[in-house]
Amino acid sequence: MKRLRLRVRGQVQGVGFRPFLHGLAHRLALTGWVLNDGAGVLAEVQGDALERFLTALAEDAPPLARIDAVEAEDCPIRRDEAGFAILASHHGAVTTGVAPDAAICPACVAELFDPADRRYRYPFLNCTHCGPRFTITRALPYDRPQTAMAGFPLCPDCSAEYADPTDRRFHAQPTACPACGPRLSHSIAEVLAALRGGRIVAIKGLGGFHLACDAFNAAAVERLRARKQRNGKPFALMVANIASTERFVEVGAAERALLEGVVRPVVLLRRRDGATTLPDSIAPGLAWLGVMLPYTPIHHLLFHEAAGRPDGTAWLERPQNLTLVMTSANPGGEPLAIDNDEARQRLHGFADLIVDHDRDILIRADDSVMRVVAGAPALLRRGRGHAPAPIRLPRSGPSVLAVGGHLKATVCLTRGNEAFLSQHIGDLDNAATLGFLEESVAHLRRILAVEPVAVAHDLHPDFQSTRFAESLGLPTLPVQHHHAHIAAVLAEHGVDGPALGLALDGFGLGADGGSWGGEMLLLKGAGFTRLGHLAPLAQPGGDVAARQPWRMAAAALARMGRGAEITGRFAACGPADGVRRMIEGGINAPPTSSCGRWFDAACGLLGVRAVAGFEGEAPMALESLVRRPTVLKGGWRIEGGVLDLTPLLENLLQINAQEGADRFHGTLAAALVAWAMPELAARGLDHVALSGGCLMNAVLAEELSAGFAARGVTALLPRQAPANDGGLSLGQAWVAMQSLLEEGPPPCASPFPPA
Repeated sequence: MKRLRLRVRGQVQGVGFRPFLHGLAHRLALTGWVLNDGAGVLAEVQGDALERFLTALAEDAPPLARIDAVEAEDCPIRRDEAGFAILASHHGAVTTGVAPDAAICPACVAELFDPADRRYRYPFLNCTHCGPRFTITRALPYDRPQTAMAGFPLCPDCSAEYADPTDRRFHAQPTACPACGPRLSHSIAEVLAALRGGRIVAIKGLGGFHLACDAFNAAAVERLRARKQRNGKPFALMVANIASTERFVEVGAAERALLEGVVRPVVLLRRRDGATTLPDSIAPGLAWLGVMLPYTPIHHLLFHEAAGRPDGTAWLERPQNLTLVMTSANPGGEPLAIDNDEARQRLHGFADLIVDHDRDILIRADDSVMRVVAGAPALLRRGRGHAPAPIRLPRSGPSVLAVGGHLKATVCLTRGNEAFLSQHIGDLDNAATLGFLEESVAHLRRILAVEPVAVAHDLHPDFQSTRFAESLGLPTLPVQHHHAHIAAVLAEHGVDGPALGLALDGFGLGADGGSWGGEMLLLKGAGFTRLGHLAPLAQPGGDVAARQPWRMAAAALARMGRGAEITGRFAACGPADGVRRMIEGGINAPPTSSCGRWFDAACGLLGVRAVAGFEGEAPMALESLVRRPTVLKGGWRIEGGVLDLTPLLENLLQINAQEGADRFHGTLAAALVAWAMPELAARGLDHVALSGGCLMNAVLAEELSAGFAARGVTALLPRQAPANDGGLSLGQAWVAMQSLLEEGPPPCASPFPPA
């Protein structure tokens, strides 16, 4: 006989880990105890089947658990011990984390639609394997008094389940039933009637409110677009199941796994040729649709109601007619509405009906958005289901806070060798979003019990995130924008050494004060060297050129020596002659090496979009036209580390948009590979990191990945953090940590403001 003390670290609280160990010990006739504390799960186990216990612990853990480490040490045998107990939680220094929210599990779905079950059609059922976690947690350890369920005393039936280690709801903190739990403000029948009547409905979810309407009601979709002032930005769809999804889009095995997994993100899927026709206003001019499946009981109940309330779950295997537009309820680019009173105030005039409930959302979280890129999942927006799961860093270091950039902001807090990247916060254009950033920092500090010693931020002095960093009273560490992009990829892939990276982006302030965005960087430790960049294009009008691709097309014509054609070619688009004079006179037309602006120039020359209704619209439309990328021989020049794509753009003037989209993507990827290979070979490197907003483009990412692979080089792509500015804070944090490790701790600073 032997006795072991076990420390289990990772995502092991609020996921049914203690009852799992209890059941496992019972089956193997082991004695001992288990409890939650600040560091994770602590247990003592005694008996003669400990090897089998440890094997099963690693192989059969609950579905939401993530085991990072199991530390075992011998301890004295207790001869008088009988049975295996689950003890009360111990508080103390927190070194564990809280699990992300999880979609309703199959067992709960079966209960939801079982007329004999006491939770039949109850909108808030959940268990240890599913339901809200992060968005209802105030602090750790994760126990009911520290969640939004503290005000819902359990009824006798729920209390018995909660206390029974053999029950699926043992210590399931959000557990409830119709007798003791939260209540929905409107019946499901009322909600469905409103949607079918063409009304726009605000529905409270896990991380905030959605605005929903019938996707096949073109008038309702147009009203929703007008009320949100969304221009041409695509809407996401929610459908009942995979069978319903396949009416619109192509679904491969990897996409299906994403759609049906515990995260239930919005997944970008290619439209199916000849498929059921949706209103054009869902995703105007785009070949991709964002689709998600139901992830809360409320969502499932809407589809169940629409199907006529059939018994059982067999109906979920068949195509269903109801298709919903589901978009974030955040008017004016502000953060999601989460509070009931706040929703009634902020969503007045947006929603015709507001459906709320009395379970509070403590931290807002948008839906995550993903797509399959080069055969594997990639995050386009990190949110519900992913935050705040940690990203493992190559090594440990001092705790740092990083506050991202200006657009698509996130924050990142490190603890040891873990980086906790927040959910999507948004563009810091208004006070409400800046307040959300501050709120996210305070919440991460509270649930992780971490005090950072320094704060990292973008090099740009006028970003609101930079000013926020400077207000905290901590040593500040500025990190160049594209350095952070590449560092984020290296951090998540565990690369701790010299590495080459291509940062393909829209804009970032360069180390020389210029506008960068198409960079070849060599990273080593906390520093970087700029080895090359894309040839500069004039950016007439400054930032306005990013919203008017015809201006970048005019700059491309000038670069070709064909500036005289600008006025005639673009007279219908805007002040073409004035733009020509700006470019020729160098007046308010700063040069930029931005890859995003080369994309815009191609779009303008091909007539894909003269003016963009939202950021990235033109390149997204260009990507949608691609069928089979082709390479133009002689389509680029490389001289002194500068990659010039002017020959490619000259060729685009001679072909149509469809052929031009294929040629631009194929030639750009081939040019980038040819540009990087000599530098990789000279340093003996067999991998290259790729990041920046242009890597959101799956065609470009896959062409680059294949192109490098054909030359024996592995392309490291962003997976756990977005390629765009949503991943900046991760890269900033990793650079800052390395800087502190290299240079020693920063000088003493004033205390961090209390959370």
